[in-house]
Amino acid sequence: MLKLRVLELLKKKNKTKYWLYIQLNMSYQNFNNMISNRTKSIKYENIELLCELLDCSPNDLFEKVEEK
Repeated sequence: MLKLRVLELLKKKNKTKYWLYIQLNMSYQNFNNMISNRTKSIKYENIELLCELLDCSPNDLFEKVEEK
């Protein structure tokens, strides 16, 4: 299972979830599901934008974790 590491990356950049929400211009429900790892898919364009905003690569965005 892949886990999105957005909150960790935001913290390193001293940015807030609200800042990211405004930058991504998506519905709050979709945004919250995405950063809380409760979504089944993420658009490529959102992955690309996340990488640009957080100055990271897709490899930095995701972490492989074992399913419980």
